[in-house]
Amino acid sequence: MPPRSPLPQRHGLDAAWVRTPDTHEGGEPPWATMREFLMDRLPARATVADRLEAGDFVDQRGLSLTGNEPYRPHAFVWFHRALAPEAPAPFPIDLLEVTERFVVVDKPHFLATTPRGAHVTETALVKVRIALDLPELAPAHRLDRLTAGVLVFTTRREYRGAYAGVFQSGDAHKTYEALAPFDPALEFPRTIIGRIEKRRDSLQAELVEGEPNTETLVELVEVRGAYARYRLTPATGKTHQLRVHMASLGLPILGDSLYPTVMDVAPDDFSSPLQLIARRLWFTDPIDQTPRDYASTFELEWPDTPHEQSADAG
Repeated sequence: MPPRSPLPQRHGLDAAWVRTPDTHEGGEPPWATMREFLMDRLPARATVADRLEAGDFVDQRGLSLTGNEPYRPHAFVWFHRALAPEAPAPFPIDLLEVTERFVVVDKPHFLATTPRGAHVTETALVKVRIALDLPELAPAHRLDRLTAGVLVFTTRREYRGAYAGVFQSGDAHKTYEALAPFDPALEFPRTIIGRIEKRRDSLQAELVEGEPNTETLVELVEVRGAYARYRLTPATGKTHQLRVHMASLGLPILGDSLYPTVMDVAPDDFSSPLQLIARRLWFTDPIDQTPRDYASTFELEWPDTPHEQSADAG
C-alpha cells in the first residue's frame, strides 16, 4: 500500500500514484530522468509533458516535479487523473441515515458504487463525499451499477474494518426484490446453488461445473399476468449473482442488458432500469451492538399488464 497522499482530493476523488521500480541488479535504470520514466509508464505522453510543465506531478513531500530530476527508484509520484466527460445520472441519492460512523443511502439505478472504468464522478461514493463533505467516506459493501437500493458507507478510516467485516463475515442480512417473467411450471420457493466464475475478457459471469460458491433463495411474491415479483435472499455475494441465478431459471430480470444476452446500451440511455432493488438490509452495529434495519423506497416498474390477471402469490 502507498503512503498517504500529499495531494488533497479533487472533485471527491483521491489522487492517483505510480511507483518507480528498482533498478536491475548490477545495472543502470532504463530511464535517466523522472520525465523519461513518466513518459514511458503513463499512456498520454504528450499530456505528460504539458502536466510536468504545469507542476501537476508531485513527490511524496508534495513538491512538484519538473521531470529533469535524475531517476529515483522506489519513489512515489502523485497526480490527479484527467476526467473524461460523463453522462449525469438523472436520479437523486436519498439519505436514509447519517451518523458519525456511517452513512446509509438509497442508491438509484445507473449509479456505480465506486469509480471504475468510464464511471468516475457519476458514482455514489463521489457524490456523497461531496454532498456531505466527507473525504474519507468509503463503501462497507457494494451494489452493481444497475441495481438500486440500500447501500452503506463508513465515514472515516478507523470505522472501515468494523463495518466492512459485518458484510464480509455474512452477518449482514439482505433481501432483494426483482421483476421477471412468470413460469407456472416452476415451483417456489427454491434455492439455487452453483459455482459462478467471471472471465476477465467477458462482461458476463456464468455458472460452471465445480465446487459451489453461490447460494440464493428465490421466493415468488406476486404474479401479474406474464410477470412476477420475486424476493431474492443471497447467502453469498458473487458478482452478478442474482442476475445469473435468475437467468439460469429462464427468468431473466426485466431490464437486464447482460443476461441472458449482452445488449449494447448507450451510456446516456437511462430508459430501461434493471428491475432489481436491494430492498432491505439489517445487521447488528459492530461498534455499539444496536440493531440496524433499513429499507429502500424505490418502486419496481411493472410492464403493462391487465389488472384482472393480477394475483397474490403469498
